[in-house]
Amino acid sequence: MEGIMEHAGLVYQRLMAEGGGVRFDRHVFACAVAAAVGEGRPLAEGLGLGSRDMAALFARYFPRSQGLIRASGASPGQGEPEEPDLRRLLLDHRTRGTIEEEWLARIIARRSLGANHLWQDLGLSNRGEVSTLLDRHFHALAAKNTGHMKWKKFFYRQLCLQADVKVCSSPNCEVCDDFAACFGDELPLLAMPGHEPPPVADHIARL
Repeated sequence: MEGIMEHAGLVYQRLMAEGGGVRFDRHVFACAVAAAVGEGRPLAEGLGLGSRDMAALFARYFPRSQGLIRASGASPGQGEPEEPDLRRLLLDHRTRGTIEEEWLARIIARRSLGANHLWQDLGLSNRGEVSTLLDRHFHALAAKNTGHMKWKKFFYRQLCLQADVKVCSSPNCEVCDDFAACFGDELPLLAMPGHEPPPVADHIARL
């Protein structure tokens, strides 16, 4: 496993060194790609991107790393039933109307199905990077998270509210017994049994 993680860290370094585009966006995409590589599954499946989107993303940000696409698999596969709803939630709140936001909506929706905090599943270094990403590309949605709820909890709360599903039996979050689970520190988690371990953020930080 250490060898896979090391390879993923090297993928991140290569993508950042040889890539183009806005640096922060390149960092986010490189982290997500490296995280998917670290899981050892097809890249298209890990990112939720079809072959056309994958080719366009790499052409814009990583034109010298096309070899990763050839080994990525052509199909993103089937996600969970809530994945389309989460993509739509993000796209309904996108800031700039760019193609990057379409790619990010797909990537975030797919990576949100992982077992860890969203920042880990995206291969990022901490929650703050997720907040910056969402504020930059999905500002209207990020602005609704006034209580700094954990991002996955927040997404699913928004989906429940849209569907008029009762979210919680407590009258407000402050008196809820699960307050810490929704609002506590997002320290690194170990993956649950049956899931891959956390992605490459910690390894990248050591490079």
